[in-house]
Amino acid sequence: MAPCFAIGHDWPMHVVAAPDKFRGTASARAVADAICRGATNEGFTCGGVPVADGGEGTLEVLGGGNRTTTVSGPLGDPVVARWRYAGGTAVIEMAQASGLALIGGAEGNDPVAATTYGTGELVAHALDMGAKRVLVGVGGSASTDGGLGALRALEPVSRLRGVQLLVACDVRTRFVDAARVFAPQKGATPAQVELLQRRLTRLVQVLDQTYGIDVSDLVGGGAGGGLGGGLAAVGGRLMSGFDVVADELSLHDRIEEADLVVTGEGFLDEQSFEGKVVGGVIQLARQTGIPVLVVVGEVLGGLVVPAALSPESVTVVSLVELFGRERATTETLSCIESVVGDYLANHRPMGRG
Repeated sequence: MAPCFAIGHDWPMHVVAAPDKFRGTASARAVADAICRGATNEGFTCGGVPVADGGEGTLEVLGGGNRTTTVSGPLGDPVVARWRYAGGTAVIEMAQASGLALIGGAEGNDPVAATTYGTGELVAHALDMGAKRVLVGVGGSASTDGGLGALRALEPVSRLRGVQLLVACDVRTRFVDAARVFAPQKGATPAQVELLQRRLTRLVQVLDQTYGIDVSDLVGGGAGGGLGGGLAAVGGRLMSGFDVVADELSLHDRIEEADLVVTGEGFLDEQSFEGKVVGGVIQLARQTGIPVLVVVGEVLGGLVVPAALSPESVTVVSLVELFGRERATTETLSCIESVVGDYLANHRPMGRG
């Protein structure tokens, strides 16, 4: 098929692929590559910018691990955790050290005993290597310990003085709400949820008495089972994980060069517009009036894009709805490539001119 051009253009249309991972199916990099294949097959140029929100996949989109350290896993068994160190900056993903996936998911977890100690060990190791800027992605955790394990591994916390500690949060949940909102997903029974919530409530008082910081109402304090709040107590700056990653990747500048932005994730739900990748990409595109194609595995609950986030146009395509569940889950990347190609063959975004 001949290349598509917008009216007034004398150059091929440019697509920016800025997806999140499709959890359990494809990495953000693999999804971005599939998007670009679909675009280039139709004569468009395409730049892949895989994105994350502070949870699993953050390390990969920020350059990947170039260090490995053996630390205590979420239930105390040793795990080999990947992390990144370059130019005085360390990038640490708690899922690599304290992640639920490391123990086989909720069925293999002890939600009361699970700890963030290993994540603290990674931060301590980065500090020992001379890191002056540490970015910690919190998400995908097995724990609801309020970061207490990590703080114990970091003692004495005075070593953090003069270090910029950025905490990339993938949710906005408050510290004490981490148990109620997330512990059931980590295998906690109702009785264990109550226990964990009481423990977090008590920890608020301990952190305040010890460090002089009240973490109870911090936005994102409950991220990573409360690791966000724990690190905030010792000087960490809680930030939207998407915003941190977008800044590191200069995503705003990349989107400004686009005629179409394609993003996506495995499941589109209400949280997709609360600090997650899809909502963040739509907001950035809205600032420059660039249309957005959102390709997702499945749309949950008949969700629609909030009107306040809509740029010039937002198109949402569900792979399950279009191809059926079996093909959408077993041939995800080819389905994504097909959706993007078909969309571009039938649409001519107005572009930058």
